[in-house]
Amino acid sequence: MTALTSNQKKSFEDKGVLVLPDFFTNQECDSLKSRMGELVENFQPQGEGTVFSTTEQKHTQEEYFLTSGDKIRFFFEDAQSNEQETPLGKSLNKVGHAMHDLDPVFSSFVRQPKFAKVAADIGFKHPLLLQSMYIFKPPHIGGEVVWHTDHPFLWTDPPSVKGFWVALEDATIENGCMWCLPGLHKDEPRQRFKRNDSGGTEMVVLNPDPFPTENKVPLEAKKGTLIILDGLLPHWSGPNTSSISRHAFTLHVIEREADYPEENWLQRSHEMPLRGFESELSAS
Repeated sequence: MTALTSNQKKSFEDKGVLVLPDFFTNQECDSLKSRMGELVENFQPQGEGTVFSTTEQKHTQEEYFLTSGDKIRFFFEDAQSNEQETPLGKSLNKVGHAMHDLDPVFSSFVRQPKFAKVAADIGFKHPLLLQSMYIFKPPHIGGEVVWHTDHPFLWTDPPSVKGFWVALEDATIENGCMWCLPGLHKDEPRQRFKRNDSGGTEMVVLNPDPFPTENKVPLEAKKGTLIILDGLLPHWSGPNTSSISRHAFTLHVIEREADYPEENWLQRSHEMPLRGFESELSAS
């Protein structure tokens, strides 16, 4: 198990992003794709389903989304395919947010020693696995993910969240790869997403200035690449207008000693506390 080099650690500190090609094997990636295929096949949609869209944000007021922190929930794309009957797997935006604690295949994937090792190498002392997402970015209708940082949505004091993004398929400019703004993770947070007294959520604006995106950098990634993102690094992905999907898996990790406020949108029941890389699989 190879540790990060001093140059890689410094690059992450300076830029807020680190790209590690071939971190996972094709077989490891395919194990998640295959398991998600089984989960999708067994999923029975109720009604029209909940749409996940970072441009519309309607999902942020829905109970199905707000109670998904300790469950496996399915979220649809806003757009519709031109196909007469679109397969379910080609109309989903993502699945979240606790596969890593509720599903044995996803739990085994994230709890490999190399995952824990790279987390320690970037500074985690007692990491807690907060949120997991399987992202489909389906052909033709995969939606834009607007410029944002992760910390406002997964707030801790002090800031500690890091994103571990895995390319389960090749991510290219054509099929909607991520872009980022290296170095801007050193700025103060510009927003805070939180629950409000009415039972819904709100976005509190701390700085209304938009991110300066002139120097944005594409994060094209071959299958098996791990991309680590600081929680304050701005990132974005455009719509997938190509005929090729861009499946990915994301794990968000926080530091155990950091305070995780009760007004954060993502919460768990007391029966299912957050666990680290070494924890046993929870009963579903």
